[in-house]
Amino acid sequence: MTQEKRVRTLILGAAGRDFHNFNVAYRQNRSAEVVAFTAAQITGIAGRRYPPSLAGDLYPDGIPIVDEAELERMCREHLVGQVVLAYSDISREQVMHLASRALASGADFVFLGPERTMLKASVPVIAVSAVRTGCGKSQVARWLSAQLKSRGLRVGVIRHPMPYGDLERQAVQQFAALGDLDAADCTIEEREEYEPHLALGNTVYAGVDYARILPLAESESDVLVWDGGNNDFPFVRPDLHIVLVDALRPGQETTHHPGETVLRMADVVVIAKADAACADSVSQVEANVRAVQGRVPVVRGGSPIRLDDETQVRGKTVLVIEDGPSMTHGDMPWGAGYVAATRAGAAQIIDPRSYAEAEIADVFARYPHLGPVLPAIGYSKRQIAALARTIERVPADMVVAATPIDLKSLAGIDKPVMRARYEYAELESPGLTGVVEAFLKRAGLAA
Repeated sequence: MTQEKRVRTLILGAAGRDFHNFNVAYRQNRSAEVVAFTAAQITGIAGRRYPPSLAGDLYPDGIPIVDEAELERMCREHLVGQVVLAYSDISREQVMHLASRALASGADFVFLGPERTMLKASVPVIAVSAVRTGCGKSQVARWLSAQLKSRGLRVGVIRHPMPYGDLERQAVQQFAALGDLDAADCTIEEREEYEPHLALGNTVYAGVDYARILPLAESESDVLVWDGGNNDFPFVRPDLHIVLVDALRPGQETTHHPGETVLRMADVVVIAKADAACADSVSQVEANVRAVQGRVPVVRGGSPIRLDDETQVRGKTVLVIEDGPSMTHGDMPWGAGYVAATRAGAAQIIDPRSYAEAEIADVFARYPHLGPVLPAIGYSKRQIAALARTIERVPADMVVAATPIDLKSLAGIDKPVMRARYEYAELESPGLTGVVEAFLKRAGLAA
């Protein structure tokens, strides 16, 4: 009997879900041969290789990572039979464009679902996901960790991956102090997620190989919090799945992949930013949720914004810096910083476009929906330096920074910086607190 030929496979990704899917479904799979990963969404990923130490025995030379623009060429030259979509926060229209390109190239177009890709933990897991980037997942994850720790539980936070550097070095990461971020050469995007957790005393686990990351986190925790990225579904099977929708973006509950999947997986849905939206928008979002998910509790939460000292902003010309991925991948024109500066009475919010360094100008060109704000983009030291030069060139009296990190210290900004902060807040009772308390009792973690 002749051995069945391996199906040549191309994984479309963005340095996260793609690597995880490979690790759990293809690394030891002798019926498939992954010829390449493609890179999208994140700059500086293409041109590298997934290293042999992570790729496994079937791939002694590792696996190339190429630009997604090479999809058709790769399919043609490598006789690809299967194209796997493995990144998130992508519109239905974009999904079908990619599917059409793959199908026209002669390949099947494939999704790997939660059942095939979620790992099983030995301790209870609470996952925080969302239908879009920028809904406020990290705020809820931080709030949740504080709730759990107040009950005397050891909490480990497992973060959706952001391996944008040396993949071998980033295979398994554990962050317990700010010095750990410096040692790992973390990007701005990583720091935005990790620093606030570290400020609360949380240990964060992340990296590339979650089958190795999970046992480390389990060994040090009574309960795990999955802090999701984009609108992806969890890598670890949740025992309680909290999913956020955005009161400021009604109608986007089911417009992006895999946002609708995540919504349909929910054990509880949180309408985030309900304090900042009008009543009609909140009602519309709830109705949209109920149309596809009528069996679970729906609670309303807030995201109150505060400036460290709003009197310092009043009457000033201001440059607003926002959380990067929320603005870019999340399709938001502005965020908390713009709202805070406007409310505080800034005399003018200066549009940074005409002052942007080339690498930052490329971001504005790629995301034309951006309003008069500067996304905190820094996927490399070079990009961080370009961001810092852009900030210095803007003729503003001060900077209002809504990124969760200490950008002034990281980027060496000379201008005065006023930080805009925002955290999750309950708007009703028993709200999310009641859902979490009921879960802890079921899990034997509370009396």
